[in-house]
Amino acid sequence: MTKKQDIKLFEERKVRTVWDDEEEKWYFCVADVVEALTDSANPTDYIKKMRKRDPELAKGWGQIVTPLSLHTPGGKQRVNCASQEGLFRIIQSIPSPKAEPFKQWMAQVASQRLDQMQDPELSIDQAIADYQRLGYSEAWINQRIKSIEVRKELTDEWKRTGVKEGLEYASLTDIITRTWSGFTTKQYKHYKGLKKENLRDNMTNLEMAFNILAEASSAELSKQNNPKGYNEQVQVAKEGGSVAKAARRQLESKLGHSVISPSKASDYLLSKKDNEAKKIEEK
Repeated sequence: MTKKQDIKLFEERKVRTVWDDEEEKWYFCVADVVEALTDSANPTDYIKKMRKRDPELAKGWGQIVTPLSLHTPGGKQRVNCASQEGLFRIIQSIPSPKAEPFKQWMAQVASQRLDQMQDPELSIDQAIADYQRLGYSEAWINQRIKSIEVRKELTDEWKRTGVKEGLEYASLTDIITRTWSGFTTKQYKHYKGLKKENLRDNMTNLEMAFNILAEASSAELSKQNNPKGYNEQVQVAKEGGSVAKAARRQLESKLGHSVISPSKASDYLLSKKDNEAKKIEEK
C-alpha cells in the first residue's frame, strides 16, 4: 500500500492527511480534526472524554481509527487517523457549529484528489494556487513547478534503471546536491535554519535554477548512458551535479559572491509583505 502524506487547511487550521493509493482514499489525523472543530488546546484529552461520553463510539474505536506514520514535533510517529467514513462517525460526537462545513470540506478534498488522478494538470493548478496563497512570486512559482517536472523525470529514470525507492533515491539526491552546492540535503537545510520544511520550497530563484540544471543533466545522462542500478547511477549523479557546479562557479566569478543563500522562504516572503505594507502606508 503506497501512502503519501500531505497537509490540508480547513479554515487556516492544519490537518495532516495520508493518501492511500490502493484504497484511493484520504485518511485524516483524528487529533488535528478534533482540534480544528473544537479549538481545544488538548485534543488528546478531548478525545478521551468524548469516548467516555459515547460508549458506542468507544466500543467501535478500533474499527474507526487506523494508526499511520505521520510527522510530529518528536519525529515520525504512528498517529490515529480515520477515513472520511470514520470521521463522519467521530464528528457525530462533537457538538460543533463547524461540523457541517467540515464534512463539506472533507468531501471536497476527496473529490479534488480523484479529479487530479484523472487529470494531472489539476494537481499543478492546485500547487500554483497554494504557492500564490503563501505569497511566492510568479517567477518563483513557475520555476518550482518546472523543478517538480524535472524531478519526476529523474525519478522515472532511476526507477527504469533499477534504483530502489527510499534510501537509494535519497542517497543519489544527496550526491547531486552535494556536487553542485557543496552541501548534502541535510547540511543545506541546516545552513538555511530549516527543520521539517521542504528544502526546495526554501530555495531562491538562482538556487532552484542550478538544482534544476543538476537534476535535468542527471536525467539526460542516464538516458544516454543507460546505467544499471544504484551503483552505476552514482557516477551519473556526480556528472549531472558537476554540470551545475561548473555553471554555478562561472556565475559566481562574475557576481563576486556565492549564490548559495542562508535565506529561507519565511525571510524573503516576510520581506515582500513588509514592503507591500510599507507602500500602502506611504499612500
